[in-house]
Amino acid sequence: MKAQSNFITSIKAKINMIRIIPYNILKNVRLLFPVLLLSACGQSPQQQTEATQQENENVVELTTGQLKNTPITLGKLEEHNISSVIKVNGKIDVPPHSLVSVSAPLGGYLKFSKLLPGVHVKKGEIIATLEDPQYVQLQEDYLVAKSKLHFAQLEYDRQKELNQSKASSDKVTQQALAELKHQTILVNSLSEKLKLININPQTLTPEKISKSISIHSTINGFVSKVNVNIGKYANPADVLFELIDPEDIHLNLNINQQHAGQLAIGQEMVAYNNTNPEKKYPAEIILISHDISPEGFVEVHCHFEQYDKSFLPGMYMNADLELNKQKMQTLPEEAIVSFEGKDYVFAAQKNNQYVMMPVQTGMKENGLISILNFQELMDKEIVVKGAYTLLMKLKNVED
Repeated sequence: MKAQSNFITSIKAKINMIRIIPYNILKNVRLLFPVLLLSACGQSPQQQTEATQQENENVVELTTGQLKNTPITLGKLEEHNISSVIKVNGKIDVPPHSLVSVSAPLGGYLKFSKLLPGVHVKKGEIIATLEDPQYVQLQEDYLVAKSKLHFAQLEYDRQKELNQSKASSDKVTQQALAELKHQTILVNSLSEKLKLININPQTLTPEKISKSISIHSTINGFVSKVNVNIGKYANPADVLFELIDPEDIHLNLNINQQHAGQLAIGQEMVAYNNTNPEKKYPAEIILISHDISPEGFVEVHCHFEQYDKSFLPGMYMNADLELNKQKMQTLPEEAIVSFEGKDYVFAAQKNNQYVMMPVQTGMKENGLISILNFQELMDKEIVVKGAYTLLMKLKNVED
């Protein structure tokens, strides 16, 4: 190589000029000679030129006129408290006391109901009417048993009085007492059955016997399911309707166990669904499970600040959960530009020049973004406004 030959000749000439240097120093120079030789051979003038060109490709220069027309604002890295936000998912859930399954304890045919899914109901409101011959039979049995109880009470009182004067034997008196107890048990038993079908035994008379019964709502809420239609027979085990009390509807999230130690009761978060991700629903943590699932997740229950009628049990939702804050070097999000899948910033140089530098970004909050490789940008003036203008000019120059 011609460049290598010229370099060797130059080195030999310099060695001849410094023969007066002590031998030990001259020896060190000779040891450095192969290194210098390899350095000269390792990077050709063409490679040096390409490196310079590549460096220049990341530099954009503005003229004085362009600088006046381009809104460029400079700034530096600033330390801010940035929260670590994790994205999790879960579904709308309702606790057992807020989810009511309505059934007919004794069965019956549905005579009337105007319920539809989504309809709001009030506590005590009649939501359905059923009829069945067994209701008539039950009321008859109760009234007959109640009449016999009255007769048994009178008979026992009479036998007890006769027994005191020995006009009646002890056995007859004991039989009268047993019959009184039997009728009392029967009346109490039938009375509780009447209460199951919402018939008040205290006000029941032979004139009020009815073949129909009414089912009342036990909560203020809305209907989530209707499983029966007019004329259909419902068995005692069948669920006619499902009612939901929205006051205690909540979001059940599955959070990785590694974040469990960073959670606390009362911690705030925002939820949203895939249908309308722009609409946020503020919520807070009300319960953290102490059990870990086989998949390594912890159940976290969150209560919404305000109930939304679109929330239905089983609906899947996403959530952004804010963890503990930590100090980080940040830049405004506007300072970051993306090009070919990577993030960059522009650092100001002399003579109205700006160099595009790669950055590694982290968490975002309130318009700020953390910079992970901040050491490379310390004490540099960064373009925090107008960065995309510089990127477009740089690309146009390349084109």
